[in-house]
Amino acid sequence: MEPVSGVVAKVVRDLGLEDRVLGWRAVDDWASVVGPRIARHSRAIAFREGTLHVEVEGSAWMQELAYLKREMVRRLNRALERELVHELRFSVGRGGNLR
Repeated sequence: MEPVSGVVAKVVRDLGLEDRVLGWRAVDDWASVVGPRIARHSRAIAFREGTLHVEVEGSAWMQELAYLKREMVRRLNRALERELVHELRFSVGRGGNLR
């Protein structure tokens, strides 16, 4: 008898959803990949078609993270073990407190 996790992984792969599932893993892994300093001021909120959407604390953080974008994409893809994240899109968070 095959474990449930193996069956689920096969179904996800057969349905062509593997990249979407891994993309949402990038959302979950954001804080650990970017580190505590950046994570205190940002949070990943969605993944669509190769773009990870990230809310940031304010426009100053949006500008700072824009300079680090290439490195963060590289680190995310290394953590996912696949070239899946192609772009980061930053927006100012609506609630102020991102935690």
